[in-house]
Amino acid sequence: MTRPLNILTLSTLFPNAASPNFGIFVERQTAELASRPNADVTVINPIGIPPPPFRALAPYSALSALPDHERWRGLNVHRPRFTLIPKFGGAKNPERIAAAILPLLQKLHSQKPFDLIDAEFFYPDGPAAMLLSEAMNIPFTIKARGADIHHWGSNPKCLPQILSAADKAAGLLAVSDALKRDMKEIGMDGNKITLHYTGLDQEKFRPVDRAAAKRKLNITGPLFICVGALIKRKNQALVINAMTSFPDATLILAGTGEEEKAYRALADRLKVADRVRFLGNVPHDDVPKLVAAADISILPSKSEGLANAWVESLSCGTPIIISEAGGARELVRSDIAGKIIEQERLAVVEAIKSILANPPDQHAVRATVSHFSWKNNGDALINLFGDVARK
Repeated sequence: MTRPLNILTLSTLFPNAASPNFGIFVERQTAELASRPNADVTVINPIGIPPPPFRALAPYSALSALPDHERWRGLNVHRPRFTLIPKFGGAKNPERIAAAILPLLQKLHSQKPFDLIDAEFFYPDGPAAMLLSEAMNIPFTIKARGADIHHWGSNPKCLPQILSAADKAAGLLAVSDALKRDMKEIGMDGNKITLHYTGLDQEKFRPVDRAAAKRKLNITGPLFICVGALIKRKNQALVINAMTSFPDATLILAGTGEEEKAYRALADRLKVADRVRFLGNVPHDDVPKLVAAADISILPSKSEGLANAWVESLSCGTPIIISEAGGARELVRSDIAGKIIEQERLAVVEAIKSILANPPDQHAVRATVSHFSWKNNGDALINLFGDVARK
């Protein structure tokens, strides 16, 4: 194919003015793809809005105000609305998303035919892409990232849709080899699954003078950081509990979520609230200086694919403490990178003590993720999409 591939990226995870950090890893991957001379990319980011009166409530009021079409950080992004039934409507979301997108897709496809649909999350994006593919005869691929398999794949109403989409897709991607195994275990064809590691901005995420960085943050003593949504799956409660064993340490929580109130109450109850900083949603460009300043990045998630925060921490020279989740052992191959632990308070405490007693060299830590880059990520993606389009 001599002309550029015309790619439709379909993603319910994508940043917007109301949530600028939401799905930023999808934006970074898409921006890399769009920078290639052999790829034209259009993004469709369906926005779920509930019926009245709920649509007037936060965060839906802000989402309702988003433009239907915009240039978002250089990308061509459409944001059609579909009806969302919070907490109860998950099984019907692919059908609603496809119905909302189809008129737009027909219009865009008639102007400039798409070579493939790139679904960036397995559920609901994957089954929605399948329905659009059937209606328009456009091949599609689906990328699995972790929660889309572990959470939605355990839902008996969603699993058949997931497996049907996997069967009909022209290609599947997984962010870790461990996730690929999980996909095979629920019934997907392993021969269709390509391992596709996340990208990384190695210039942005790099080691700094840690002592100087701490001084700028007005922190003395050990500094720990958790980057991620404050939700039960991310398990930050374990880290807050561990703070009672380190009276001179500070913990930074970068993220927001439904557990924030409970986590603040926990910190108060344990009398560590003065040493636990809730920073809220930190702009992604400000995350590197925080992560690089930390002695340890602690992310004991209950499930993951291969977390971007793991890779970014290591690139900053900051060792990680993570649970046996997803692709943990694909990153932590030695004590240089950090520790893999059981999801128990004592395990967190012992891992922290071990790293503080013998901190690894920052540049040696960074070297463990030297093969991660957005260039490598984009190269692999454009090769796969080219193969799909040529079939």
